[in-house]
Amino acid sequence: MASENDLNLPPLNPADLSFDHDAGGDSVARSGPVPVKTAEDLEQVFDVPVTVSAVLGSSRIAVGDLLRVTPGTVLELDRRVGEAIDIFVNERLVARGEVVVVEERLGVTMTEIIKTDR
Repeated sequence: MASENDLNLPPLNPADLSFDHDAGGDSVARSGPVPVKTAEDLEQVFDVPVTVSAVLGSSRIAVGDLLRVTPGTVLELDRRVGEAIDIFVNERLVARGEVVVVEERLGVTMTEIIKTDR
């Protein structure tokens, strides 16, 4: 396993954090100004690969039916036309969006960013 020094990361400065932990381990907001962070602060992770998935919907079918699927078979999904699709990064839901066509290619426009408490 690589150590912090092997990854060439800057040392963590507790003053840069926007919250502290009390004796019970709960997060508590710290008073005072929070330093402004920019994209340049993340420059060291820009080349880290991630997997992005846009899930149009899902369907449950029996194994016997799955074995009969051929090219041209239509599977009904659990979403309706125009309903938002889920966007995952490394298997974690991060956003919802819409399918768009751009210069004869499919794309996704993010319409909602999902915030997590992690």
